[in-house]
Amino acid sequence: MGRFAHAMPRAGPADGMDLMPHTRYELRIKGRLSEEVSQDFEEFVVHEAPPETVMYGEIIDDAHLHGVLARLQALGLQVTALRTVPE
Repeated sequence: MGRFAHAMPRAGPADGMDLMPHTRYELRIKGRLSEEVSQDFEEFVVHEAPPETVMYGEIIDDAHLHGVLARLQALGLQVTALRTVPE
């Protein structure tokens, strides 16, 4: 796990907590991410599309989305676009 990754229990159908379907997101980040930073976002597929980096992954709820955005901000990274994408 990367330095910002935290083990969080994920609710699922077995415990009756799967109230919000997971949503797939695309995040576009200004510039390139180092290998180390990319590894901190292991829940995402990360690839370069110069002059930016594109990250794809499932967000389980609003708290998860805000956590990802906070991690990016803490690293001084600028999100240039954020959108949901079809699975």
